[in-house]
Amino acid sequence: MLSVYVDLALGLVVSFLLLSLLVSGLNEAFVRLLSIRSKFLWAYLRDTLDGADAKTGSWLPAKVTDVFRVLPFLRDPRPRHSDRPAPSEPGKMPEPEAKASDSMIKLLYERIQEIDHAKRGRTSIANLPPGRFAVAVMEMASAGNGDVEHFLGKLQQIDSPLYGPLKGIWETSQRDLERFRQGVESWFDGEMQRLSMLYKRYVKWVLAVLGVVVTLLFSMDGLEYAKTLLRDNAFRASVAAVAEAGPDAYDELKARCTGGDPVPCVTETLSQPALVKMMGQAMVSVSIPAEGDPSVLWNGGMWWDRVSTPSHWPGFLLTYVALLFGAPFWWDVFRRITGIKSRR
Repeated sequence: MLSVYVDLALGLVVSFLLLSLLVSGLNEAFVRLLSIRSKFLWAYLRDTLDGADAKTGSWLPAKVTDVFRVLPFLRDPRPRHSDRPAPSEPGKMPEPEAKASDSMIKLLYERIQEIDHAKRGRTSIANLPPGRFAVAVMEMASAGNGDVEHFLGKLQQIDSPLYGPLKGIWETSQRDLERFRQGVESWFDGEMQRLSMLYKRYVKWVLAVLGVVVTLLFSMDGLEYAKTLLRDNAFRASVAAVAEAGPDAYDELKARCTGGDPVPCVTETLSQPALVKMMGQAMVSVSIPAEGDPSVLWNGGMWWDRVSTPSHWPGFLLTYVALLFGAPFWWDVFRRITGIKSRR
């Protein structure tokens, strides 16, 4: 009886792992397609260097709806890509009367454009190392007479939000250039950590929405699936087969996957029967017979009956809550049940 419940737990874990991987994959595709990471970075840089837009306000999203609507589709904060190397001489600071809304962003981009490549005509830079940012600031400060005090004065004249942090760092460093550079690097590193936390907070909402979509698309009733595992001995045994190998399963899977990372191989090895069970209840299912060509089946009527039946809703809720834990959590649970050791 204990073995049955262990197999049941393993079958559920495999199912939640597969669906969590699908949610993570859809999220990554969404982020890459719309260049969300790059837009987040440049929205912050615009707010920090040039300030908020006079008409539309801050570039960095202030609400979840801005992440889904404004940032991806309406306002692109990224500068246009340039395939030329960085100019040998830094550009001069703009005069207050001639300052544009992207004056400082252009000066910064000139100093880092050699690490860029185009993506639909815009920069694709999504990660700016703190050390590189500090060097770019020092290069901009060297323009003109090369005096940091003069550079800070110019920032104050054009009302750049960057003036406040740099002024504090300059005073703290006791006007020592090397300490000033290190201070700028440390400050920007802290800002990137804060921006990363903000980005992850918004991504959680994206994952929550995708979790609902995947749960309903596959109409995955976790309670019903658990009953299937208990009643179908052959299916339960096939899903839990890897558990019988104990700790030696890692070496066997590693050899089978030609010495690579076993995570994709484990997923592929165990997902065949699990996917058949889950995909059979989806809006569109794929049948792969032993002989002949695969076929795609439209299950719209059956899918709607399941989704609109209240008795399935507790199972949908169970699946949705399980997906919120994420693929890393379910992989760790799977690893503990099967005895597969983590790689070090």
